[in-house]
Amino acid sequence: MAKIPDQFQDILAGFSRDYQQVFGKDLISLMLYGSAAYGYFIKGKSDINVLVVLTPEGIDRLEDGFPLVEKWRKRNVALPLVMTKNFIASSLDSYPIEFLNMKSRSALIYGENVLEPLPIRTEDVRLQIERELHSKILLLREGYLESAGSARHLRNLIQKSFSACIAIFNAMLYLKKGEAPRDKRDTIREMNRVFTIDANVFMLCMEVRQGTDRLSGKEVKDLFKQYMREVEKLFHIIDVLEPTN
Repeated sequence: MAKIPDQFQDILAGFSRDYQQVFGKDLISLMLYGSAAYGYFIKGKSDINVLVVLTPEGIDRLEDGFPLVEKWRKRNVALPLVMTKNFIASSLDSYPIEFLNMKSRSALIYGENVLEPLPIRTEDVRLQIERELHSKILLLREGYLESAGSARHLRNLIQKSFSACIAIFNAMLYLKKGEAPRDKRDTIREMNRVFTIDANVFMLCMEVRQGTDRLSGKEVKDLFKQYMREVEKLFHIIDVLEPTN
């Protein structure tokens, strides 16, 4: 579990006080997750993501949190993800990748660490990876046809779809090794080492996602086609992958 970065200590302390005051004993946990929890927060672009875990009684009076949402969104805290412990437990088989990533890249703000003890089943992870890759292949193909060759359209499609790739990479490495690097670049390099994907393609896609690339229109078009091929390659890899953890 990560430690709350210094730059978010003050804002999350205030956030925590407000939620404790409003929900009291019905507030079980506040967990920081996402880019703010593992060093990829971009000021002006990223949000601060928080998981709020309440008792069923707290969920029944969720409207008490209306003023808190309005107040903290002004300080870049995204609309919180609100759950009960029972809801989390019943969702693990449907969303194992999301919970796996939250579990490995989160920081406790207040209360109980509800993510650390979660049992993530490898077969559930594998099935979701297959579903996600299948959907992504179809999305990229449809987007490519819809673009009519527009580099701007393809750039936007890379930007919108790339973040999910990192989550899938982490899940694949979890199946193969039981863990994944915290740094996105290290994750891509490890995928290259373990599964022989083309790391250069995904490194360039990450630069496009972050808006730091200097690719020409033609280079963006070429990159997109390589991106589609690599995603299809991932689908074939996961189809025969035997978990080792």
